[in-house]
Amino acid sequence: MILLVMVGTTLLVRFAPGYLSDAREMDARYAAVARAELSAEASHSITQMLRAELGGWMRGDSGVSREFNVPVWVLIRPRLAVSGRLLLRGIALAWALALCASLLSSAGRRPSLLWQAPAAILLAVPAAALATLCLLVNSGGPVLVMALLLAARDFKFLHRALRNAWLDPHVLQARAQGVRPRHLLRAHILPALLPQLGALASLSIVTALSALVPIEVIFNVPGLGELAWNAAINRDLPVLLAVTMIMAVGVTCASFGSHRTTAWREA
Repeated sequence: MILLVMVGTTLLVRFAPGYLSDAREMDARYAAVARAELSAEASHSITQMLRAELGGWMRGDSGVSREFNVPVWVLIRPRLAVSGRLLLRGIALAWALALCASLLSSAGRRPSLLWQAPAAILLAVPAAALATLCLLVNSGGPVLVMALLLAARDFKFLHRALRNAWLDPHVLQARAQGVRPRHLLRAHILPALLPQLGALASLSIVTALSALVPIEVIFNVPGLGELAWNAAINRDLPVLLAVTMIMAVGVTCASFGSHRTTAWREA
């Protein structure tokens, strides 16, 4: 999958509109140099581009940034830590909000619009719009925006799963005999939902990575999302390819962890 991501990213960047154009062409001082560079790039075939990128990665060389003229990993290392902290804090807060809300909403006899309406509204709001709204009202930040977006999606799943679990015959029998809900959650409901929670955790990581770029760009967070945005604007293929590979590895590891959790639970 990672190999397909590398090939697909290279092809998408090469055939993207405006790839063989440069803002320096608008300036007479740099127009001749820019046109010469673009002419040299246009002469390279897709096969040559793929061979160069794949060969570099196979040797452990991710290349040099076209925009900053420094090794790609020099740019990525500090930004990787910034994005990692944002993802961890956002996912942790989202799970806390979604789990608390779903436990309260699923305990009643009937679903309440008090819990369903906010989640439905947040699901309809794009990440960029929510981040812009936070900036306009001067309240909240990147962690809160990511947490709200993830919590709305996680809540829908957790609410439905917990509501079905509360209606299981053995849980109803235990409640009728006076077993406390806290004990039922700890001993019966949450262990039974563990495989589903593993799959939901994988989906949370994928959703968080998809929201990383607009959130970091709007809040000016110096992370991987902002770096990917600048790389896409400036046709910086080595940087864009490295960021895409990191995200692909993250998604792959999350999916592998989810499958391992499910297999362990079934065993």
